[in-house]
Amino acid sequence: MELRNATNPIDFRYYDTTRLRQEFLIEDLFHPDSVKTVYSHIDRIITGSAVPAGKALGLPSGGALHAKSFLERRELGVINIGASGSVTVDGKKYSLRHKDGLYIGSGAGDVVFESADANSPAMFYFNSAPAHRSCPTMLIKPEDCAKVELGSQEESNHRTICKYILPGQVESCQLVMGMTNLMPGNVWNTMPCHTHDRRMEVYLYFNLDENAVIFHYMGQPSETRHIVVRNRQAVISPSWSIHSASGTKGYSFIWGMVGENQAFDDMDAVPMQDLK
Repeated sequence: MELRNATNPIDFRYYDTTRLRQEFLIEDLFHPDSVKTVYSHIDRIITGSAVPAGKALGLPSGGALHAKSFLERRELGVINIGASGSVTVDGKKYSLRHKDGLYIGSGAGDVVFESADANSPAMFYFNSAPAHRSCPTMLIKPEDCAKVELGSQEESNHRTICKYILPGQVESCQLVMGMTNLMPGNVWNTMPCHTHDRRMEVYLYFNLDENAVIFHYMGQPSETRHIVVRNRQAVISPSWSIHSASGTKGYSFIWGMVGENQAFDDMDAVPMQDLK
């Protein structure tokens, strides 16, 4: 398990490109037959992946967490961005197609990831948050999720937000997750931008061409910086930071939030004239 420490906006002003990428970018996230986890002290979120190609992969034990199992005191949200596969939770198997999700409540023991076809593996992406109560494990189909259409073609930010884990749909302790898909010909997400001091966020960008890149913008509105992000890479975004992005081509991204509340609309809008 890789460890990332928390940061503050005053020190952030002096980060160069290398330091920005070291602190916030998760580059090498998906590896065949491997589970990777990154623990951030920013609200103690864990970002991870599992790519079971030639073998099934178990979620690591709670050794690094000083727990009997990974989910002894945590909850987990999983979204499959690869081919079909399955996640088995304490002996119960859940089949996940491309873009299907799974919420696993606190207290679960064994979690095993498998692919339906070793030659075309599933790619399981997950976020995990501390949980003080247990919620039911739920299979999530995107066609059953609440959706919101935002933006416009004229502003190059026409997009559909698909909400996977949130109050009223899939109950969780504090984790909120979903996916945003840009419409053809659009490159911006979350612009005009916002912050939400009550919650931090992690973004996973995917569905990018090999030569395409994302410019992920972060920092306080008056002190913005950018990180160049490529396909299947993630960015950790503190609560004090904006988290907008533009791409050289269209893309999709998964967002996961943890913090004080779960209200999706709890945002502090940033006037365009305040950006620097």
